[in-house]
Amino acid sequence: MSKVQIKVNDNGSLRITGDVELLDGEGNVYTTKPSFSLCRCGLSNNKPFCDGSHKGKFESQVRVPKEE
Repeated sequence: MSKVQIKVNDNGSLRITGDVELLDGEGNVYTTKPSFSLCRCGLSNNKPFCDGSHKGKFESQVRVPKEE
C-alpha cells in the first residue's frame, strides 16, 4: 500500500492523493476521487472542497523548517 500524500499548495488548497476516507463532524463519509483538494482559505462555496475561489484573495506559502 502506498502512502497518502497531502500537499500544501502555495496560495491555495490542500491536495490529497491516495486512498483516504473523508468524514464530516458527525462521521458521515464524503464521496471523493483518488485525488482531490480541500479548501484552506474559507472562501469555497463547495466546502470542504476547493472550488478555486481563493485565486488572488489568499496568500500562504508554508515551508518545512530547515534543520540546523
